[in-house]
Amino acid sequence: MNTIIRKSVLGIAGLAFAGGVFAGPATAHTTPTTESTPTAVAVQADKPGVDKAKLIPHGVQGAQSRIDLDAEQTANVKAIIAATKKAGMDERAAVISIGTALQESKLENLGHLGDRNDHDSQGLFQQRPTSGWGTPEQITDPEYSTLAFLKGLKQVDGWQDMPLTQAAQTVQVSAYPDAYAQWEQQAADLVTEHWNS
Repeated sequence: MNTIIRKSVLGIAGLAFAGGVFAGPATAHTTPTTESTPTAVAVQADKPGVDKAKLIPHGVQGAQSRIDLDAEQTANVKAIIAATKKAGMDERAAVISIGTALQESKLENLGHLGDRNDHDSQGLFQQRPTSGWGTPEQITDPEYSTLAFLKGLKQVDGWQDMPLTQAAQTVQVSAYPDAYAQWEQQAADLVTEHWNS
């Protein structure tokens, strides 16, 4: 008798198992699971990646420099990116702008520095009121100064195909035209990090 009960129990268990395999779990449609795709993946799907080939189309030129950024400098990076988007320009324009500002001010929005000032240069791009870039108040506004720089960049034929240092120099007319090249990699890294943030 014991054997008959055991066979019956095993038979019922086997049917239950087979039914579960073929029909699926009984609770699959009644109880939502707490396991889901991580939020970061969903956010990434909403944010297309930056085309890194566009950021440095000719590769970097020469040794590269890099500085650590504080909160103010990072905010200035974001302001440059926002202004670039407002101007309807792409990631390459942002790389050129950020690289230029890294050279000119280390991404610090500089006011008039008195005796240490290069003439009357101010702001992120060290633009000069006496050269027609705007008033001191305007050129120390990150959005305004970036838009002014980009307006100059748009007037440079073929800027998209130029190395950063050549494009920046054409707009800035610096006494050190090759100095911009050292910031291209960090500028590209910053655009990659903040373009979609």
